[in-house]
Amino acid sequence: MKSMPFFMAVFVSVFFAGPLKADLPSAIVKVKPSVLLVGIYKRTDSPRFSLRGTGFVVAHGNLGSSNLAITNAHVLQPPGKEDVEAALVVHVKVGDNEWQVRQATVLEVDKRHDLALLRFDGPAAPALRLGDSGAVREGQAIAFMGFPIGGALGFSPVTHRAMVSSIVAAALPSPSGQRLNEKAILSLRDGASFDIFQLDGTAYPGNSGGPAFDPDTGAVLGVVNMVFIKGTRESALTHPSGISYAIPANHILPLLQRRQNN
Repeated sequence: MKSMPFFMAVFVSVFFAGPLKADLPSAIVKVKPSVLLVGIYKRTDSPRFSLRGTGFVVAHGNLGSSNLAITNAHVLQPPGKEDVEAALVVHVKVGDNEWQVRQATVLEVDKRHDLALLRFDGPAAPALRLGDSGAVREGQAIAFMGFPIGGALGFSPVTHRAMVSSIVAAALPSPSGQRLNEKAILSLRDGASFDIFQLDGTAYPGNSGGPAFDPDTGAVLGVVNMVFIKGTRESALTHPSGISYAIPANHILPLLQRRQNN
């Protein structure tokens, strides 16, 4: 029996190995232009912009550019009706180092899954592709991007690498708490009705609403939601638990669908 020529063996092995995956640095390049700062702008305040969390651009049909964005519902703090000078805004990255402030409007809110769909003014921005979060498995590598510690490290998106350490029942914090404490952990025994990704990476205040994505492809698998914090918010800076959570990205689709139907 004749042996297979070397070049044929190489071709067959590459062809049947399936498409080559990208690496994390390449995924970061894809994701970074779509990550937004979400907060409140008030001309008479100092500073004028108050960061509330992170968001990212999404699109109907999962393709192209868009002026729609996803964040956590608890990130939103709409200005009071009497505060006519305050506005909900996002910062959109334009070019390498420039950020543009765009006024934002809340289109849809899903309090149960702590998600919100926003529309921002101005030109569209690159949209991220939503992956199939139903296919995520425990032990899978994942990355997340956002603005930790409320922008104290500067307004440049920061990426952390983690692993999906568990897929667990959700116990969402109250809008005022914005964190998961021991009492909320105990409430898991009451039986939550949907699952959430537990990550072995540390997310800080400011990461909420950011994308958790496939480190090979950049596809969004979840939305960073909360940190297991013992004590006050400040304790997350000095005593991080190393446990973070993300809402599966499949819960984004109904928000987009409802908006499309309207």
